Amino acid sequence: MYQIKLPVFEGPFDLLLYLIRKNEIDIYDIPIAQITREYLEYIELMKMLDLEVAGEFIEMVATLILIKARMLLPNPEAEDLEEMEDPRRKLTLQLLEYKRFKEVAGELETLESERRQYFPRASAERKRVLKSLPDEEEFTIDATLFDLLSAFKTALDNMPKITVHKVKSIKVKLEDQVRHIVDCFEGKNYLLFSEVVREMSEKIYIIVTFMAVLDMMKLGMITTKQSDIFGEVRLVPLTEITMSRYLSMREALEVGPEGAAEAQ
Repeated sequence: MYQIKLPVFEGPFDLLLYLIRKNEIDIYDIPIAQITREYLEYIELMKMLDLEVAGEFIEMVATLILIKARMLLPNPEAEDLEEMEDPRRKLTLQLLEYKRFKEVAGELETLESERRQYFPRASAERKRVLKSLPDEEEFTIDATLFDLLSAFKTALDNMPKITVHKVKSIKVKLEDQVRHIVDCFEGKNYLLFSEVVREMSEKIYIIVTFMAVLDMMKLGMITTKQSDIFGEVRLVPLTEITMSRYLSMREALEVGPEGAAEAQ
């Protein structure tokens, strides 16, 4: 399996908030059993993709399971229900505090984005690529890692259900799936992730294609956007999308700045 290391800023609270928003759940009345089940599903998806799962995610799983257990067990010390402290209360307060922090961070990021408009530093190539894209309002929302994982899960769920499995060895190269994405981009300003994997009937192809998307994001070739919250994930180019471009950027990353200096 190919391991893609990304500077993923989303943490365990981000995943919880994502699931709460996606399921339109009241943050003051979290259905712990449902959230725990879905949380574990996303952790398994991350492990399937060989993404590095930070210890904080595992700690959150333990916290959710503990809360679930406490809600199932009676509290003999409490005389009535009003005296019982809701096991979810501490988690809810932490979520609310984290949510406020993220909102403030988002506002600061918006201000920084507005400042960049007055002091642009975009390269000529990036400007050329951006000019070729559809109207900006179509891509107003950045897709998070969890939006990507959700799209990946949907692709797996939509695979044809096969009752009889034949054991066969399938070798899929990351580079081949990058080439597939490059081919899909031909003549297009953006791609829907669902379109990229639609014709794939083997799980391994979807997995490696997803990792190819992550690799292209890491190299700064593409970004992921949505036209609305929880909408379809779109792959949007940030630079020229060609195989030669990918290979040169991959080589530069592997060599690193010190190696590049020595080569000169």
